[in-house]
Parts: sequence; C-alpha cells; structure tokens
Amino acid sequence: MSRPLSDHDRRKQISVRGLAGVENVSDLKTNFNRHLHFTLVKDRNVATKRDYYFALANTVRDHLVGRWIRTQQHYYEKDPKRVYYLSLEFYMGRTLQNTMVNLAMENACDEATYQLGLDMEELEEMEEDAGLGNGGLGRLAACFLDSMATLGLAAYGYGIRYEFGIFNQKIVNGWQVEEADDWLRYGNPWEKARPEYMRPVHFYGRTEHHPDGVKWVDTQVVLALPYDTPVPGYRNNVVNTMRLWSAKAPCEFNLKDFNIGGYIQAVLDRNLAENISRVLYPNDNFFEGKELRLKQEYFVVAATLQDIIRRFKASKFGSREIVRTDFSKLPEKVAIQLNDTHPAMAIPELMRVLVDEEKLQWEKAWDICVRTCAYTNHTVLPEALERWPVPLLQHLLPRHLEIIFEINRRHLERVASLYPGDVDRLRRMSLVEEGGQKRVNMAHLCIVGSHAVNGVARIHSDILKATVFKDFYEMDPHKFQNKTNGITPRRWLVMCNPGLAEVIAEKIGEEFIRDLDQLKKLEKFVNDEALIRDIAKVKQENKLKFSVHLEEHYKVKINPNSMFDIQVKRIHEYKRQLLNCLHIITYYNRIKKEPNKQWTPRTIMIGGKAAPGYHTAKMIIRLITAIGEVVNNDPVVGDRLKVIFLENYRVTLAEKAVPAADLSEQISTAGTEASGTGNMKFMLNGALTIGTMDGANVEMAEEAGERNLFIFGMRVEDVEAMDKKGYNASEYYNRIPELKQAMDQIAGGFFSPKQPDLFKDIVDMLMHHDRFKVFADYEDYIKCQEKVNALYKNPKEWTKKSSVQPSAQPRCPFTHILSMFNQVLPTKTRVCGFLLHLKSTRCLTRIQHHIAQPTITCF
Repeated sequence: MSRPLSDHDRRKQISVRGLAGVENVSDLKTNFNRHLHFTLVKDRNVATKRDYYFALANTVRDHLVGRWIRTQQHYYEKDPKRVYYLSLEFYMGRTLQNTMVNLAMENACDEATYQLGLDMEELEEMEEDAGLGNGGLGRLAACFLDSMATLGLAAYGYGIRYEFGIFNQKIVNGWQVEEADDWLRYGNPWEKARPEYMRPVHFYGRTEHHPDGVKWVDTQVVLALPYDTPVPGYRNNVVNTMRLWSAKAPCEFNLKDFNIGGYIQAVLDRNLAENISRVLYPNDNFFEGKELRLKQEYFVVAATLQDIIRRFKASKFGSREIVRTDFSKLPEKVAIQLNDTHPAMAIPELMRVLVDEEKLQWEKAWDICVRTCAYTNHTVLPEALERWPVPLLQHLLPRHLEIIFEINRRHLERVASLYPGDVDRLRRMSLVEEGGQKRVNMAHLCIVGSHAVNGVARIHSDILKATVFKDFYEMDPHKFQNKTNGITPRRWLVMCNPGLAEVIAEKIGEEFIRDLDQLKKLEKFVNDEALIRDIAKVKQENKLKFSVHLEEHYKVKINPNSMFDIQVKRIHEYKRQLLNCLHIITYYNRIKKEPNKQWTPRTIMIGGKAAPGYHTAKMIIRLITAIGEVVNNDPVVGDRLKVIFLENYRVTLAEKAVPAADLSEQISTAGTEASGTGNMKFMLNGALTIGTMDGANVEMAEEAGERNLFIFGMRVEDVEAMDKKGYNASEYYNRIPELKQAMDQIAGGFFSPKQPDLFKDIVDMLMHHDRFKVFADYEDYIKCQEKVNALYKNPKEWTKKSSVQPSAQPRCPFTHILSMFNQVLPTKTRVCGFLLHLKSTRCLTRIQHHIAQPTITCF
C-alpha cells in the first residue's frame, strides 16, 4: 500500500496523475499475468480483450482489499457513529478508472498495459456501466458515497443489486427502443458476495396480538443475499462499503408441493421470489404503485435494518457476540438517511423491530426512531410523490400498516392539540389520505418519522416549506433544512478531464481535489494570458476527441470549432427539451432566411432516456431526431448548425460529453427542478450555463456572479402569478412570428413529411395543456441565446467568463459550487451538500499501516 502523500511529496509531483515507479509497473505486470492465468484460466494465445479487462480489474482490486479490510477493522476499533445511506438507486457507472485515480495507480497501470502490448482505453471500454439508477437521484447517491469515503466517514450505502439496471436505449428510425441492460452477464469483478450475512425478509401473513406483544405469522420468506462493493476515498487509504441485496428463495420455498407431484413447478416458482431484485423500475419523477415495487422498497429496508442492528449490537472489535443491548444509544451510533421516500418503510420497520422484537415501549421506540432517521426530498411534482394504497399494504405488510395507523393516530392527536378545531389541517396532515381509495402518503410518513427533512437546493427547500409541506413546517420548523446537492470532483474533473485538472494543479496545487475551496486561488489569475490559453487548449482537445466519437457513432460531420451546446438529462416535460427544440428551429429558420450572414456555428446535442410508458417524452425524442434529420442534411445550413440526439446517455457517455461542452442548458420551468447536478458537472469543467433561476442554478449564479451565467425567463414568483392569472399559450403563438412559424412547421409536417400529423400530440399539449409554460419563456430564451452567440465570437472573453472572470463581487465561476461540495466541520459534516448529525464522529484522515492486522474482520 502506498503511504499518504506528505506536503513535500506533493510539491515534488509534476502532475495530478504522478509518475509511475519501475517497481510498481513490474509488480502490476506480474499480477496481471497471474490473474490472467489463475483467475481467468487463460493464456495470451486465447485471451480476449474482455479477459484482459478482467485481469486488470482484479489486479487493481488487489490494491483495494488490504485497505478495505483495514478500514472496517478501524471502524470496529474506534466505534464511530456510522452513516447508513438508504437508496433504491445507485448510478455508479464504471469502476476501474475511478479506482485507479483514487488509489494513484492510473499512470502505473497505463504504463504496465502499454508494456504488455495493450491499450488502456480499449480495456476501460470493456467495462459495463453499473446503471442501477434513473438519473440525478441515483448519481447523487454514487457521488455521496465517494465523498463520504474521501472524508473518512464510517459510511455504508445500501440498495438493491438489480440484475437488470436502467434499460439500454436504442434509436431506431428516430424512435426510442428499450433493450434490457444485462450488465452482469460477464460477471462483476468489483463485488464480493457475503452469504454469511444473508438475512430473511418476510411478506404477507397476518398479525396476532398477545399479552406479551404482537406476532407477525404465516409469512412468506425471501432471503436477502448481500454483495459488497468497495468504495475508495481519494488517496487516503479509506475504503468504505456499498452493500446491495439480491433476492433468493429459501430452499423450502413451496417445496411442500413436492408431496403432490409439483416439484418442478415449485422449483420454477422460486423465480417469483427472486423477481424482487430482477429489474430497476425505469421511472423518473413518476410514481407507479405496483406490488413488486413496494416489495423492492420493503426488501431493501428490512434486510438493511437487520444488518444495522446486528452491527450495532456486536460493534466491538474482535467480538461476534452481542455486546450492546441498550437501544437508547442507537441514535448516537447510527444515522439513517432516506434518499427520497423509496426507503420510507424503514420507519415502520424500525418501529416493528424495536417494539415487537426488542420489546421497547412505544414512546421510547418512537423517540429512538425519530432521532435516528433523516429524510431527503427530491421533487415537488405531485405525480412523483409516493402514495401506497391501504389494501396493498394490508395484503403485503399487515403489521406495518398497523404501525403506520398508530403513528398517524398519535401524530393527529398532536396536531389536534396544537391546532384545536382545525379539521381541514388534520385532513391535510394525515398520513392516510381519505376519499376514494385510502392511501398512505409516504412523504408525510418520512417527515413525521425523521428528525431532519431537507430539500436539495435552497429554492427547492423554500418551496417545500411554503407549499408542499407548509403545514408540517409550521408545526416543526426546526426539522426543515436545506442541503444543496453536490458532485464528486474526483470523477467529474480529475478522472473525466485530467487535462483541465493538471492546468489548475500547476497554478494552485492539488489540494482542490479534496477541498474545492482552494479553487478561490484562481481568482488572482484572472488576467493570466497563459492560463486562459491553456484552458482554451484543453477545451479544444476535449472537443476534438468528442467530435471523433460523434462522427464515428452518428455519421455526422462535426465542426469542432462550433459551439458545443449540450442538454443531457431525463426526457421530461418539465425539463423543457421542447424549448430547446423551438430554439433550434428558430435558429435554423434564421440561417435559411439569411444564409450569407456570419452565424455562430453550433452543434446542439440533446440526450436522455424517456420512461418506457411516458408517451409525451418518447414523442419529444422523435421530434428531436426528426429536426436533426432535416437540419443535418440541409446544404444551405452546412456545418453552421448540427443537431444530434445522444443515444443511450449514461455515466460513461457523460464523462465524454461534459469536458467537451461549451454551453450547458438548464432550462426547466422555475420551481420544478429540485436541484440538478448536471449543471455543476458542466460548470466545473468550464462550460457556461444558460438557464432559468431554478434548482441549484440560483446558488450557482450567486457563487459565480449572475453576469457569468446566461439567466433568462420567469422566476418562481412569476410562475405563481401566471398560475393565478391563467396561462394562455395562444397569446404567445399569435404575438411572436418566429414562434408561430416554428409551431406551424411542426404541426404542418415540415419535419415529418411522410407523416404530417406525427407531432399532433406535442402541438396539442403545447397549445392547450402545457403545465410547464414553454411559450412564456420562449422570447426571453431566444434573446438570451443571441447573447450567447455574440460572446462565443470572442473566444478570449468566452474562456475568461467560463474560468476565471470575476463578477461585480469578485468570484470565480469554477468556485460556483464551493458551498455545495464536501466541506468538513467537526460537529456537523457536509457531504455532497447533505448535513448529517454526527456529533460523535471524527474524520478518519489516514489508516496507520504499522498496526498489526488482527485475524477477525467484521463487515
């Protein structure tokens, strides 16, 4: 294991990536060949490129194992407070390069593979993305784990090991087609199965009330098999754990049927139990009340809480016995963060364990539960808020429904005592919604059962307090906080844009990789011609590289000197890809009208996946591809405007697109985007942002100075005023000629000559029932894009604005998210913008290698 770098070592280094020692390269080559021979049972005559990838992955993994074991031993020795991050999604992407960067092995591995006659980039491309998430929520969870490991926090990520992650998107004749993401078909070298920690999870059955307590009986059991993945911190020798659960049927599952000759069917029926971890639901910002989804949500929390309590009870180094039985200490040793409402069943499950199994009194158990759990809300869209039907809960989790009813009864008693006679408030604040089919509001359950509730950007948190959770905020204002989301600068700068990272490091050193506050040092170089030139050179190199990728995959000739204008995120009406489309059409029409004018060349890229059942989102993709077919083949336009739909957008593609972007589109209707982390990735890599005052854009504008962003459109208060007055799309359509022309082209079949009515549904939606008011922001958006064009014609000023240009109050755009990244305070620890109450935790900065490794390791 390499020792932590001293200050002297850091001064000696000539780049972020460091230089490889000869002995390291030799050892890597030896271990690579050993894994090829003994692990993969191949020789160089028959090995495939994928075999070489697995050999390299196992070689790198070897460098994690000692650190991983020692980290867990350290946690058992010191017994710190542990953070448990519960999420139904972890959008990890690829692991190999990220691990090499965090272990300072990238240069040595590159040299070793070169000497072996292999190409590192080709091997990295063989790795499957771990796409166990839909978008921002899952990617945030992944960044969160990286940051906690880098800060040395005793932290664990818990989720589901989906056999099939987010679908692979193919564009066939302009339409999205979904293909299953069989990411495990070749195996996963980064995970380790832990059958010794397999846990039973119960479903169905009934409850029996006895004098000594309640029993949940006649249940169906599914086993949760954990798979551990190491999560290395950045060059601090800390390796935390992400534990994902896989569903397995017990051996006796339905085998009673064997006695009546149903053995074959009984074995086949095991699949019904194992379906729980089969597939990730591909829905973003939409609640789908399916029984399998509820099973997934309970499965992960039931298995995880058993694990948490096991570790709490036996958390003494070298002991497998129960050494801690006083559950009043649980909040001092355990912090459970609920990533949205998906793990909300953790609250009634923890109550069930404490009351039914550990025999605590309700009041004591409830106090422990509330002080242990915290809840992060990710959306204000009504269709995304989870509301489970009471009959489904009664059928699947009867004991938990009883507990939820009791939580609600006590909660409403408190509301009634604080607001006597306010029946309407009781109705609004109830966990159980009446009227039609009874439903349990999971967000209300999370608020009542947690000590802290946070939104993920300041404007989002304010909206929660003012509207969605107004009653709860009035009753318990101390619970509500804001924790603006963040991203890990290791993956999203050092790994994906090493050229820029090195330019920065040459000016201010390498500490910014752990502490982005250090980027403030760039302000003194605001007029440094060499720095501006170097940054522009790196951007151009990234654009040339991405141009090659685009031309290879899309057969469209790219002008690398054009502005790379990128909007990548889930396809959804509120993210307003349609507003982007209207700008493309308007710009196209202007070029056609005045072909001899000096237009700013643009390559506009839009990427993202549409939920398979979301008709409008799929039609938006078809419109983008249809516009591209017309624009890209128009000889009058030439290379001044190209439109590309980025197929199968995922973490790996983002790592290519983000460093190459000139302009980042963050154009949601004000008040609808919770935070957005794509905006941070782009801006950290030197792209300018065009956007509304929504989500994290607000704080980015404050940090970087609003003059360093292109801000347009309605603010939240304008949207609210328009909602009261009424939004009339026809007013804008009739008043703005370019908007009318663009809409008439879409409606008249200009972009779909073989099917003139193809986009009728989109036209109807925009004209008659557009919740997100695209037309209202169109005019301001077009004017703002004209400012973008004007600035791009001045490359020097563009680069200064995107990197070290000060605002009226001296600020640096690179530092726009300093307040959103990992900052460590001794009593309150911020990781990726979340605040966890870790009063007994102290950050582990390094692990001493001279401590003898004991024989017992407790995961």
